[in-house]
Amino acid sequence: MADHDVSSPLLQSPRADHTQVIIAVDDDSVDEPLDQLQPSPIKHNHNHSHNHLFPNYQSNNSGNPYEFIGSDGFSVSGPSTLNPFQNETPEIDGVYEVLKIVLCLPIALIRLVLFGLCLLVGYLATKLALEGWKDKQNPMPLWRSRLMWVTRICARCILFSFGYHWIRRKGKPASREIAPIIVSNHVSYIEPIFYFYELCPTIVASESHDSIPFVGTIIRAMQVIYVNRFSQSSRKNAVNEIKRKASCDRFPRVLLFPEGTTTNGKALISFQLGAFIPGFPIQPVVVRYPHIHFDQSWGDISLAKLMFRMFTQFHNFMEIEYLPVVHPNENNKENAFHFAERTSHAIASALNVVQTSHSYGDLMLLNKASQSKQGKSSSYMVEMARVESLFHISSLEAVDFLDKFLSMNPDSSGHVKLLDFLRVLRLKSCNLSQEIFGFVDVDKNGSITFKQFLYASAHVMKLPLFRQACELAFAECDTEGNGYIKEHELGLNIRPAIPDLNKDEIHGLFSLFDSDGDGEVSKDEFVSSLRKNPLLIAVFSPSLLHRYLSGADNRTLEIV
Repeated sequence: MADHDVSSPLLQSPRADHTQVIIAVDDDSVDEPLDQLQPSPIKHNHNHSHNHLFPNYQSNNSGNPYEFIGSDGFSVSGPSTLNPFQNETPEIDGVYEVLKIVLCLPIALIRLVLFGLCLLVGYLATKLALEGWKDKQNPMPLWRSRLMWVTRICARCILFSFGYHWIRRKGKPASREIAPIIVSNHVSYIEPIFYFYELCPTIVASESHDSIPFVGTIIRAMQVIYVNRFSQSSRKNAVNEIKRKASCDRFPRVLLFPEGTTTNGKALISFQLGAFIPGFPIQPVVVRYPHIHFDQSWGDISLAKLMFRMFTQFHNFMEIEYLPVVHPNENNKENAFHFAERTSHAIASALNVVQTSHSYGDLMLLNKASQSKQGKSSSYMVEMARVESLFHISSLEAVDFLDKFLSMNPDSSGHVKLLDFLRVLRLKSCNLSQEIFGFVDVDKNGSITFKQFLYASAHVMKLPLFRQACELAFAECDTEGNGYIKEHELGLNIRPAIPDLNKDEIHGLFSLFDSDGDGEVSKDEFVSSLRKNPLLIAVFSPSLLHRYLSGADNRTLEIV
């Protein structure tokens, strides 16, 4: 599915810290080495074959292979039954709809010609308005803005060609002086066309939109604020631009779609905070597309198919409702998250829909699963905004974990069994590897879902001692002290955890860490590999605990 959002997330939502640990760590002690911490929280399963290395160590038989870095387990909420990106009528269904399309085919050709003609005229008018204008950091001169009225009228004709002959409005847009920022729910590519005609605002758009033929030129004339959703510096710059343009009355008002992508209009997904950080009054606007036979949302349906269906309808219904302006509290010092919450609640209430923790990241996961021909792609959505808040991982990292999970060959219901799990992580079946799988399998039904795999991996990565454990594990493996790990050194350190490893099995594990295939693993490679496979930190627990409990010299700590 194409990237069809007009706005982009600017800053991630605030993230709550809900780490579940059994080691109390002060701010000043987070970076302390493992063997300077108190021993009381460390526990291990005495069934492991390597327990003879810990003669003074008391086991609690918990079966949790990550207690040594502060884990006391995690929980996973049940799968969401709601798919906010699903188009309800992706296929032509019913005699009435087929007959209507056949009758409208001649009309569709006329509409297509009208659409092309209006787009061309609007493009030429926009090119003329932009000709010779170089000072694009300042507001567009008045005579150029008047030329843009030609393009705006063309936009209304384009809406007419798509079957929006009349558009019902409720309420009125507030003046720019009262509400310099407008936010709206985002269902289709139709809303940006309507808002361009109605308000001609400045919009926030993905950098990729600049290269769209014809449309990219018109967007530039709106003095668009470009943003790369995956670049923190780009998002911060976009927020600064929103603040600069919203504070100057000579600029048009700023329009954002804080959901960051289109939905089917049956739910309101999590808001990004770019519109709310500047602290200006905001007018929420609600868009509805009442329908019976044809869902106009841009969900799991191609743009060409959606346009064809619009061209072959007698009329398409669209409703716009301007809601009361939402003002920031406490003299513009309200937390942006709470400001966004109040605004999203106003929109959800007007739409009479539920609010979810889905985000653009869930759409990325859904697309990835669909491309991999998974039977139930929607089961791979995890409500990414909640995951980001809990574990501080990005959508790109979640997609990487999905890649890893899909390589485990999940069945048609999206579940993975033990043997496939071990195969991908290059582990052989033993007590420890079964405990790792059991740690992920929170339901204890013998199989794991992607959501469980993602939560387990993210939970381990977020533990306060994970980074230190990675560094100590590298130092323990680097027996020659030359800053690199070789295959035989890795084998020496993982054999206490996984007994009876042969050379091929050690080589398989080593290849996970040796990303460039040069036969040596640097510290950066090692730590990066463990971030991609955080569950593997458990295989180094025996050597780390042995070093800790035996009171060995400080060579490891000095290296770290």
